[in-house]
Amino acid sequence: MTKTVKLFWDFRGPHAASTAAHFLEHLKEYPLNPWEGRYGLESPAEGHTAVFLIVPEEAVKSLKHALKPHRGIYLEAPEEP
Repeated sequence: MTKTVKLFWDFRGPHAASTAAHFLEHLKEYPLNPWEGRYGLESPAEGHTAVFLIVPEEAVKSLKHALKPHRGIYLEAPEEP
């Protein structure tokens, strides 16, 4: 099974939520071919909003160079039946 990675871009301050939402719209325009990604927003604390993109591990090298995420984590693979 392919490992997946969750990449994050962090925004902090009083306008973090609106800045992150705006960034997310631009991130969705970035061509991920041949990969597919899942996008979203998280607000772990007041004044902190993170945009995330979940992609297969093989996409990370290319995306890391082009989009410069602030951090990333490996996601646990679902258990096989």
